[in-house]
Amino acid sequence: MIKYDVCVIGGCGHVGLPLAIVLADKGKNVCIYDTNEKSIETIKSGVIPFFEENAEPLLAKVLASRKLHFSSQPDVVSESDTAVLIIGTPVDEHLNPKFRIMKEVIDGLLPYFYDGQLLILRSTVYPGISKRINDWFTDAGKKIHVAFCPERILEGKALEELESLPQIISSFTDEGVKRATDLFSLLTTDLVVVEPMEAELAKLFTNSWRYLKFAIANQFYMIANDYNLDFYNIYYAMTHNYSRTKDFPRPGFAAGPCLFKDTMQLAAFNNNNFYLGHTAMLINEGLPNYIVNQLKKEFTLSEMKVGILGMAFKAESDDIRESLSYKLKKILDIESKKVLCADPYVKDASLVDESTVLQESDIIIMAVPHKKYKELKIENKKVVDIWNMLNNGGKI
Repeated sequence: MIKYDVCVIGGCGHVGLPLAIVLADKGKNVCIYDTNEKSIETIKSGVIPFFEENAEPLLAKVLASRKLHFSSQPDVVSESDTAVLIIGTPVDEHLNPKFRIMKEVIDGLLPYFYDGQLLILRSTVYPGISKRINDWFTDAGKKIHVAFCPERILEGKALEELESLPQIISSFTDEGVKRATDLFSLLTTDLVVVEPMEAELAKLFTNSWRYLKFAIANQFYMIANDYNLDFYNIYYAMTHNYSRTKDFPRPGFAAGPCLFKDTMQLAAFNNNNFYLGHTAMLINEGLPNYIVNQLKKEFTLSEMKVGILGMAFKAESDDIRESLSYKLKKILDIESKKVLCADPYVKDASLVDESTVLQESDIIIMAVPHKKYKELKIENKKVVDIWNMLNNGGKI
C-alpha cells in the first residue's frame, strides 16, 4: 500500500531535509527515513538541527499540514512511490572513493524496494555508480527505475536555490526520466536532461572547477605575500570594471564536505591523471601551513597565544566537516603557546567566546568570513585577515 509520494532516505541532513520540506510544501506526502532518532525528534519539534536560512517557518507549516512524516524504520521505503537516496561516495585516507557504504545501504534496503518504484540518487557519486546500482537491482531481479538527479544547493541557501537553480535529470529508463521530471517540475521548469554518467560528471566537474578557482586565488595570494605586496590591491586592479575577471574569487580556506572530496573522486576516475586537481589540493590544503610558516618568520610562536575566529568550513554556517580551521588549529597546537577558537554558529565544547579570543590572543587569524566579523575593531594585535574582512589588506 502506497502511503507516501516520496521517501527521503537519510533525510535529516543538509541535503535531504530542505528537499523534504519543500516537496511537502508543494503538496506531496513526504516521509523522512533516517536512523538518527535524535535528529528526527528535534525536527518533529520544529527545530532545524543545522543552520539553514528561513527553514524553520516552512518546517512549522508542513508539520502543521501533516504533509511531512518521519520514521526510523526502513519499511516506509516499501510504502513510497518514489525514494530519494541521500548517500554519496566518500573518499578514504588514500583519497580513493569508498564504494562499500553505498553497497551496504542498497543491500540493506533491497527487500523494501518493489518493481516499478522510482529511486532517485541525489548525492554526488563516483562516475558509474548509478549504473552499478541499477545493475545491482537487475541482478537481484527487481525492476527499479534508477535516476541520478544531483543536488546543487549551497548550504544555508537551500530553500532559495532548490527553486531558483536548474535541476539536472537522468535515468536509465524513459519512465524514470518522466517521473523524475514530473517531481522536480514542482520546483522549477528549468530542467536539463542528460545521460546518467553525464549527470555524474556534471556535478564533479562543477565542484572541481570551483576548487581549482579557489586554488588559483590562493596561489596568487601566496605569491603576492611572498613579495611583501598586498594581494587586495592587485585584486582590485584586476577586477575593477573588468568583465573578464568578474568570476575571480578571493583567497581563503577552501574545503568542506564536497569540493576537496569531489576533486579527488574525479582524479581517481581519470586514473590519477588529473594534475590540475592534485595541484589544487596541495595549494588549498597547504594554506594553513603557509600562514603558520609566515608567522614564524616574524614571531616566536611558542611564546604566543593565537586566536582563530571562525571554525566552520564556510561563512554563515555551522558545518565543520573538513574545515581547514581545524587543520590550522592542529598545527598551532604544536607551534604556539596556546590556541583559542571561537565561532558564532558552531557548537563545540572546545571553543571559547569571541571576546575571550579578542582579549587574550597575541595574534588573531580571521579564518572564516562570517558577516559579523566585518564590524570588529581589533587594535594592538597582529591580525591575519586573508579574506580582507576588516578592509586593512591581506598581508601576513
